[in-house]
Amino acid sequence: MSISHTLLGLLESGPRHGYDLKRAFDERFGHDRPLHYGQVYSTMSRLLKNGLVEVDGIEAGGGPERKRYAITDAGVTDVAQWLAQPEKPEPYLQSTLYTKVVLAILTGRSAADLLDAQRAEHLRLMRILTDRKRRGDLADQLVCDHALFHLEADLRWLELTAARLDQLAKAVRA
Repeated sequence: MSISHTLLGLLESGPRHGYDLKRAFDERFGHDRPLHYGQVYSTMSRLLKNGLVEVDGIEAGGGPERKRYAITDAGVTDVAQWLAQPEKPEPYLQSTLYTKVVLAILTGRSAADLLDAQRAEHLRLMRILTDRKRRGDLADQLVCDHALFHLEADLRWLELTAARLDQLAKAVRA
């Protein structure tokens, strides 16, 4: 995820302080990985340097001065271009799971046991995500669905690989 583009997009609704940006980010996107304050302020500093945001005001308080940031026209254009650009699909062609299966075969370990253990781990995580989805709001449900669909695809691959282990072992040892 592009933190800078996400913060810019949040600024399109109006100027905000760094603290407000962090809170809005965490509420909408940071359920599993909230932003650190340092990351917010370093990103805002970079966006300011690149002319994508400007300081809209500075407030004195009990602590350090609080800058209020506003998105510039260049920032709006940058977000629009980012949103219009499709994400590149990630075709897991160098899968760690595949590497482990082949190495298990090559080293005389049980590839079937490895696949069983991996299947159990996938199912465990799927149960956690399904429970989270059941209790979550719409945003959390959609995030969980995305993860669950990927885990289901992995499970199909695990089953297919388990069914082809003898063939794979012959090919790897040839």
